[in-house]
Amino acid sequence: MQKRHATVAVVGAGDYIGAEIAKKFAAEGFTVFAGRRNGEKLEPLVKEVEAAGGTIFGRSLDARKEDEVAAFLKDADSHAPLEVTIFNIGANVNFPILETTDRVFRKVWEMACWAGFVTGRESARLMLPRGQGNIFFTGATASVRGGSGFAAFASAKFGLRAVAQSMARELGPKNIHVAHLIIDSGVDTAWVRERREQLWGKEALDNPDLLMPPASVAASYWQLYLQPRSAWTFEMEIRPFGEKW
Repeated sequence: MQKRHATVAVVGAGDYIGAEIAKKFAAEGFTVFAGRRNGEKLEPLVKEVEAAGGTIFGRSLDARKEDEVAAFLKDADSHAPLEVTIFNIGANVNFPILETTDRVFRKVWEMACWAGFVTGRESARLMLPRGQGNIFFTGATASVRGGSGFAAFASAKFGLRAVAQSMARELGPKNIHVAHLIIDSGVDTAWVRERREQLWGKEALDNPDLLMPPASVAASYWQLYLQPRSAWTFEMEIRPFGEKW
């Protein structure tokens, strides 16, 4: 492992996609700052990364709180220059429109859109003086298509995509790569497996090619990071080869 004098911040370092992103960048020599609401849940990830020779710091982080996000990113940047920020907050919920309460709608927007805006802005604040950096956002099918029962989630993800696109147009000419990754498929997590079984029965889990491994998402983020600035992607869509679309 070649150590780099650079940091990656993962906002939303959950057990699946976020954890795999952290492991991938750590394996490539980055110092990782991983944040999630309950920081104690990061302990297994921290142990795994350190056992493999990587460097990682786990933090409790409520991404809806501006001061916490700013402090988290500044802490990362003070350890080594913040080169990559990945915003990976999910907030995927499904409610019929008449059961979508004001509280649900606002909370989902705060988690999936507002928190992304704050994360992107505070990352740019640190990266612009150096004239380089990468800010990546995790999107979903709901980023471009509102589905039945997904009014809250889709509106937040549509908003996050708009924030990312505006940032990309403003910051790209300043040598900061902003990208939005649309995950157009179910990701292989315990929650997704449970939901598919509830909706369609156990046979819905028979085909392993219809669920995307979290490590594949992490590999896609790494590909975005490696792109030369003469050919940057703003938006990448990924799905398993067995997915109909």
